[in-house]
Amino acid sequence: MLLADMTAAMQRAGIRRLCVIAGESDWAMQQAVAWRDALPGDWLILSDAEDFSQSVSPSALRNLLGREFQHGIFDARCGFHAESFAALAGTLRAGSWLLLLTPPWSCWATQPDGDSVRWADVAEPIATPHFVQHLQQLISADPQVKLLRQHHPEREPESLNLPTWHCQAPQQQAQILQQLIAMQSGVAVITAARGRGKSALAGMLAQHNQHCLVTAPGKVSTQVLAEFAGEHFHFMAPDAILAAEYPPQAQWLIVDEAAAIPAPLLFQLVQRFPRVLLTTTVQGYEGTGRGFMLRFCASLEQVRYFQLDEPLRWSARDPLEQWLSQALLFEDAVECTAGEEITIFPAEPDFHSLEQGYRLLASAHYRTSPLDLRRMLDAPGMRFWLAGQRKNIVGALWLVEEGGMDPQLADAVWAGLRRPRGNLVAQSMAAHAGFAESATLRSQRISRIAVQAAQRLSGIGKALVESAYQHAQGCDFLSVSFGYTDALWQFWQRCGFKLVRIGSQREASSGCYAAMAIRAISPAGEQLQQRAEQRLKRDSQWLGDIIDLAFDKSEQDQALNDDDWPLLAGFAWAQRPYEASYAVLQRLVRTSPQPLLSAILVQKQTLTDVSRQANLSGRKAVIERLRQETGDALIRCDAERAVQWRQQLSSLQ
Repeated sequence: MLLADMTAAMQRAGIRRLCVIAGESDWAMQQAVAWRDALPGDWLILSDAEDFSQSVSPSALRNLLGREFQHGIFDARCGFHAESFAALAGTLRAGSWLLLLTPPWSCWATQPDGDSVRWADVAEPIATPHFVQHLQQLISADPQVKLLRQHHPEREPESLNLPTWHCQAPQQQAQILQQLIAMQSGVAVITAARGRGKSALAGMLAQHNQHCLVTAPGKVSTQVLAEFAGEHFHFMAPDAILAAEYPPQAQWLIVDEAAAIPAPLLFQLVQRFPRVLLTTTVQGYEGTGRGFMLRFCASLEQVRYFQLDEPLRWSARDPLEQWLSQALLFEDAVECTAGEEITIFPAEPDFHSLEQGYRLLASAHYRTSPLDLRRMLDAPGMRFWLAGQRKNIVGALWLVEEGGMDPQLADAVWAGLRRPRGNLVAQSMAAHAGFAESATLRSQRISRIAVQAAQRLSGIGKALVESAYQHAQGCDFLSVSFGYTDALWQFWQRCGFKLVRIGSQREASSGCYAAMAIRAISPAGEQLQQRAEQRLKRDSQWLGDIIDLAFDKSEQDQALNDDDWPLLAGFAWAQRPYEASYAVLQRLVRTSPQPLLSAILVQKQTLTDVSRQANLSGRKAVIERLRQETGDALIRCDAERAVQWRQQLSSLQ
């Protein structure tokens, strides 16, 4: 069948297809250009290559939300950005082709993937054989995928005898719209996979009610909503709404792609309007939709939930959506049947071993995204433990190897002068908590842990952690970083962890403070754990000033001591952060008062006020003056010791 005839048949059936073009770079490019010339359409191109004109970088993912195109090209010749590939597929209307350009088929799995630098914590691109082989297997097995391999015959898709497509989505939209119109107050939440018409439905609500205000992560993503709202489309950015002295007068606030807005901002927005409509994608393209359901909606009162499941832009039999769902594991984990024996066992970093574990993590954790699938399959230093049976997984734990850093580099991290990729807890313990040895010791960080809802509170999570602990040969400690809540901290305590750090800023994604805890394994790890726990307890007297948590303020000796000197010197003569130095600066200012330090730390003036009074140009200038005052105070306390520290730190510059 001719390409134009096949495309017309796809249009009538309401389906889209994938075409894989695998070959040398120039050949693949020529094929793509020929397709673009042969078929009329928008032809959105995602590529960072210079030989593609008028292309969009895959990193510009959020600009695609809520938009529609006819045909698309995804350039994976040098790297595969999984989230952008999924987002591009979600923008394509019925009758569209998605061209996937890849390296030659036989060497694709062994070729370095440029996107790996983004997620594998590596300096140079690495090959990603497990992910690529998974894609190749699905491409080969799917008769609806058109496959063009250089020096090989073309493989045409099997013909589908499908009836003419009649979209059923408008009826579903109309039913929900009537219920929204009848709402007197409260929050309505519409969730759906991409392409189900959430933005269109939100636009219909705005068109029906002229007193609607629309907001979204970016105005560019509201194109479809604006088309349906017509002259009643009134957009205002989230931060502009919150910055307004008086909330704009509106009967409805419509938040499109709400899950892409940080939870603390979203919560403030919801409080300002009598009726709020939140729309979001739960299919993992952005890695936040499920977290939106798990974390945010559960905290609201008077919430009504609606779900759109009928595709708007394509048929429910669409081959592209079915292939993509398999490729990036968008279906949730299947609940385990009760009564089966549960065992704990390690998983190899191959696709089949990790498939169920990934699905479980994606359904349970608010940050899991296709990027994590790529990291789990091919990034170095990953370890996994599963609970249940090999074909029936009820729990999963993901570990990342950290530490083992060169002492000189660890000292530079401690001083705030270097921050290489990776080593989340190991580096933060050095850069913020002030323990350079945390980066030189070897550790394993628990990156994710999940247990099926029906199996929780049965000890599976603790058993997974215990297995990881027992088999962490050659490690000095286990670590975990988590959004602090009382319930989560109680769990980690039961698993034997000790709290060693709490960040001073709430995480945008969860609205919680980032907390870090460790469980010692070796004597060196035990020494680090004891010192870090003691320092946090000593600092707790002051941390309540900058962290909105109830700290245990039991009496601790606050006189300046030998433990404080390195931290103060690192702030004065290196680049240790102000917030991480806050508690030790409180001890210093009471020993050796200084003008700006006293104004901020004792009199509790803000950095902005002090900046204005001292005629300094912003926060950076104030911090620089505080560093100078700290150095002066140290010289006053012990000039000889201060000179030694200044010389020692200058050698790290």
